[in-house]
Amino acid sequence: MSDASENPQNSAAKCARNSAAPSLFTWEFATDPYPAYAWLREHAPVHRTELPSGVEAWLVTRYGDARQALADARLSKNPTHHAGPEHTRGRTGIPGERKAELMTHLLNIDPPDHTRLRRLVSQAFTPRRVAEFAPRVQELTDRLIDGFAERGSADLIHEFAFPLPIYAICDLLGVPPEDQDDFRDWAGMMIRHAGGPRGGVARSVKKMRGYLADLIHRKRENPGDDLISGLIRASDHGEHLSENEAAAMAFIILFAGFETTVNLIGNGMHTLIRNPAQRERLQRSLAAGETGLLATGVEELLRYDGPVEMATWRYATEPLTLGGQRIAAGDPVLVVLAAADRDPARFSDADTLDLARSDNQHLGYGHGIHYCLGAPLARLEGRTALATLLTRLPDVRLSEDVSDLRWRGGLIMRGLRTLPVRFTPLSGR
Repeated sequence: MSDASENPQNSAAKCARNSAAPSLFTWEFATDPYPAYAWLREHAPVHRTELPSGVEAWLVTRYGDARQALADARLSKNPTHHAGPEHTRGRTGIPGERKAELMTHLLNIDPPDHTRLRRLVSQAFTPRRVAEFAPRVQELTDRLIDGFAERGSADLIHEFAFPLPIYAICDLLGVPPEDQDDFRDWAGMMIRHAGGPRGGVARSVKKMRGYLADLIHRKRENPGDDLISGLIRASDHGEHLSENEAAAMAFIILFAGFETTVNLIGNGMHTLIRNPAQRERLQRSLAAGETGLLATGVEELLRYDGPVEMATWRYATEPLTLGGQRIAAGDPVLVVLAAADRDPARFSDADTLDLARSDNQHLGYGHGIHYCLGAPLARLEGRTALATLLTRLPDVRLSEDVSDLRWRGGLIMRGLRTLPVRFTPLSGR
């Protein structure tokens, strides 16, 4: 097992010196995209390429260009601005959201509608509300670990990182406990088929849309202290939130909120296991009751191998120049957060994991008006999950060779399919 300086991902610099253009979107690329991104940053920082879906898009890989693009009002989130060939229309965004009338959410709209909807939802993610939710997140975390702690082995994706944010967000939305396993099944289908056939994802989206429409009707009759009830109350008090908008908002909070946290926990544990010196440093800090390294450590994990590989789709509303490249009106643009956050022009020793890194304005949760609204909750879940795992299962280790691990395909998210681990059973201590 190696520390950061010996990690295979540090081959990025070697790839950058190689003049041969790398292959993108292969299984090898999915396993470790960082060498290819290093090459693009040096040789083609704003690069037009054909994606596996057949859509042609610009990839933005340098930190400065990425930060500019994320805040550029000329890059719209509205997919109606996509001017690609007819046969590629509808191949951007989340499969099934158009047919299920779920397009009017924060990831697909611009101001002023974006400003209005974000203001309505932001009440659920205030520091006070997130702090009030902390005991519930800890309860869920302990309960899930209890389910496998005596066994001495687990798949940390399917048994821990996946269910934790699903149940947490269901609680936040106000989904009754008896219905939460249905959400878990639908979300599982969406993750399993990400990057593959879109039919399975679309069917899950349709089922989720039908359930949310019914739940909104029920909440209107019996409101509670939850996010969906809050959206309904806002609609009833003159904010003009339609039922489709309420359902779309609930959907995107679930869809965007759960998978980013799944990957934060999964990628984070994978990175810590593969960097034992950094991990042991964090464990010593936790044992001493200190929280500072945990806070900076989660930010570093978000930078180093974060849950979101590319920001969601943007479309040029007029011709513009980015990183020296002329981008035509209607062209799709994908900001590669994973590449920008390893840019050595912005981060010293960018390919090295440093949990105490203080100068860390990473783009893991975006930048500008579309900065991730649920980031405070995701950080809470990530800190709670990682700290509890490292404390309760201090000798956790991979149960198979790292080369056997498989990463899910897809453009936007970066996450492991499985993370099988072994540890000393709690009953044996």
